[in-house]
Amino acid sequence: MTTLRALIAAALIVGLFGAAVAKLPPPAPLTDAQKATADDKKAKDAAAAEAAKAQQTKAEDRVVARYFAEMKAKGKAVSPPQALPAPAAPAAGSPVKAAAPAAKAKK
Repeated sequence: MTTLRALIAAALIVGLFGAAVAKLPPPAPLTDAQKATADDKKAKDAAAAEAAKAQQTKAEDRVVARYFAEMKAKGKAVSPPQALPAPAAPAAGSPVKAAAPAAKAKK
């Protein structure tokens, strides 16, 4: 009986929420000033992301340099990291075939 009440309550909540959302008017179109503000914000966010990426790279380089220095001080030989080649992007018209073996494994 408790489960039935919970299901009825959940259905009622979902129904009322759907009705409330359906009645909301569409958002007003952006004005030129709002568009300009959005563009400025997008540019600032891109610049901040680029600065954060640069800081992350510098921090990683410092950590690697410190690690190599500590290993050299201990007398351990550490080979420098090797850069991996970038994966080739699939052709525009060809479907991705990597998911096919996974689908066969599930059967």
